Amino acid sequence: MHDQTAVKTDGIDELLDLYPGVEAELDDGYKGLAKAHPGQVRIPPKKPGGDATENDLAAWRAARHAQSSTRICVEHGIGELKHWRPLQRWIGRRDDLPETIAAVASLVSDRAAAR
Repeated sequence: MHDQTAVKTDGIDELLDLYPGVEAELDDGYKGLAKAHPGQVRIPPKKPGGDATENDLAAWRAARHAQSSTRICVEHGIGELKHWRPLQRWIGRRDDLPETIAAVASLVSDRAAAR
């Protein structure tokens, strides 16, 4: 599902309004959500322009690396879920997908705990 579709259909914007203590590290697809909730939603910093100094570029690289480091474990978890055959070619109803993802996630979690 596209990021903006998820924001609109799953009510992410409303949930952030209801729970102001929740913070999120997101990717570039959520720029509008980051503007609407500046204290809660963090996206990667914007790349400096072509006239930026080397210090500006170094600061941008460090900030981007720090932000991606906080997201990497979640991205790996999502990636591991996508390797499961039932989720690779989902042809079922969209309404049934969250329940299937939860079931596969519990299997992935059990397998990770056994390692």
